[in-house]
Amino acid sequence: MAFDIAKIRKRFVSLYLFLESAMANFLNIENLTKSYGDRLLFGDVTFGVNEGDKIGVVARNGTGKSTMLSIIAGNEDADSGNIVFRNGIRVGYLPQEPEFVPGATVLSAALDNDDPMAAAVREYTLAMASGDTARTEEAVHTMDLVNAWDYEDRMRQLLTRLGLPDMTASVDRLSGGQRKRLAIARTVMCNPDFLILDEPTNHLDITTIEWLENYLRRSRATLLMVTHDRYFLDRVCNKIIELDDTSVFEVEGNYDMYLRRRAERIEAMTAELARVKNTLRREQEWMSRQPQARAGKAKFRIDNFYDLKERARRTHTERNVKLEASSSRVGSKIFEAEGVSKRFGEKIILDDFTYTFAPGEKLGIVGVNGVGKSTFIKMLQGLVPQDAGVWNVGETVKFGYYSQDGISFDRNKRVIDAITELAEDIELKEGQHIAPMQYLQRFLFSPADQQKYIFTLSGGERCRLHLATVLMRQPNFLILDEPTNDLDIVTLGILEEYLADFKGCVIVVSHDRYFLDNIVDHLFVMEGNGVVKDFPGNYSDYRAYLDEQERQPSAEATPKVKDQPQRRQTERPAKMSFKERKEFEALEAELEALNTEKSELEAFFASGDASSSDFGVKSQRYAEIGDIIDEKELRWLELSEKA
Repeated sequence: MAFDIAKIRKRFVSLYLFLESAMANFLNIENLTKSYGDRLLFGDVTFGVNEGDKIGVVARNGTGKSTMLSIIAGNEDADSGNIVFRNGIRVGYLPQEPEFVPGATVLSAALDNDDPMAAAVREYTLAMASGDTARTEEAVHTMDLVNAWDYEDRMRQLLTRLGLPDMTASVDRLSGGQRKRLAIARTVMCNPDFLILDEPTNHLDITTIEWLENYLRRSRATLLMVTHDRYFLDRVCNKIIELDDTSVFEVEGNYDMYLRRRAERIEAMTAELARVKNTLRREQEWMSRQPQARAGKAKFRIDNFYDLKERARRTHTERNVKLEASSSRVGSKIFEAEGVSKRFGEKIILDDFTYTFAPGEKLGIVGVNGVGKSTFIKMLQGLVPQDAGVWNVGETVKFGYYSQDGISFDRNKRVIDAITELAEDIELKEGQHIAPMQYLQRFLFSPADQQKYIFTLSGGERCRLHLATVLMRQPNFLILDEPTNDLDIVTLGILEEYLADFKGCVIVVSHDRYFLDNIVDHLFVMEGNGVVKDFPGNYSDYRAYLDEQERQPSAEATPKVKDQPQRRQTERPAKMSFKERKEFEALEAELEALNTEKSELEAFFASGDASSSDFGVKSQRYAEIGDIIDEKELRWLELSEKA
């Protein structure tokens, strides 16, 4: 009997590839559907997650990202569909709002997970406290069996690294950022094969975000996460899944690649829609020309006509927030801080802080959680009193304050009623006026959404409503405290464009590095103990500066005096100050104008048709310009060395 070796080899290779693919597959999702009432979040969603994938899920607020992760993690039921994990893999889930046992300590809450080593440590602690010899011996045996003797020590080290050194503190007294860090420690210490993370960067300071980013990049764990942090997506993920129009779209690559593929997809959809409408127009004419009786028409063409009509209705519309609220005029005097100091007990927020704010300035404030960033901006507005010093605020300054604490409306009011109470008429740019209902539609609140009670809104919807109330008052000085929490990526991009064109002043407290890079021209770095450093540049510039400082020999570092607070409000690195940066930019424009004028005068002298009176005046001006250019070029060179 003859054997076809080539055919056997081909079948063997196919079988090997099939088995390899099956082994690599961690999760299969088939036809997943979820709705609330008559609102469909997603329908018939199907995708897979392979071992080693690091997937970011992106979508607009309210499209069901968090719901989908909760269903996958087994915390919520789907309407239909199948979720199949590979047998034997350990899954870790970080919810957007982590929950802990009320009254638990930080350490006990961190150990409250499904890890066998954590369970062994818990049982050993209880056995020792009970005094039961048999139970203790069994607990010791289990500790040996799962090798858990150093687990608690490693958990303590991780909690300390994440800024939670007090293991006995009650979880009930932790801030939002501290609770998120505790939840991260509890999740990653389980050493899961598959991590499901819902908004892991929310409420975290930049230092912790960068630690988590590096951890996930190095980790061999497979990852499925929802986040709006664009740098995080770009640096961690190798695949992006977009949830849009109740369906999913997968892109291989990081966030930057996803943006390019998304633009191509939208362009193709727009072209396809135009083609469908042109075909529909011809078919409509054919239908109109035929007799009313349908029997004489080709059935397949009639069916095709109605199919085209349905496809033409499915237009791809980019529902974006429209930020067009105008700002009132601001005078030359903005505000000045003179010798401002503030402390809470032993904790120093500001120490003899002095600064003059310039018109058009866009400032970012960064620092670890709890250093006093929110207190700083509340003091500026008079919401928190200072211990010493004064804030001199210009008479024309009109603050617009977006607080991370959210809106202060009565939660039992409807959205439209809350806005109408503030204003019956809203002014936009160029003197345009609109009604509150129209204004809310610009922030993606449909007429039906405007009838919702505030307590029913999602986190993203509350953020959009909060932003609407801030901008409708026409502020000329915007203060934004963590504006990126709960806003989707598309809305963040639109907010960035708005702030870039905003004619007034802006202060931004944010952990979103991408947002800071696109908005601010300098930073206040609050280092604690009253120290505020003024850094000329955005966050990436500052990060590069820190990396450079770390590469310097330790002997060159200036020793810090821990016992005494530093009293200077702006300890600048050897770079341009904010005012010098503005001067440098102005010099470039002035030199360009002077050189242009000089060239025009040289052309005048070379023409040969100038009158004697003109020649004398212009000769004097030519000599003046030469002196001015020499002086300004010298100053430009001095500043360029700092740049």
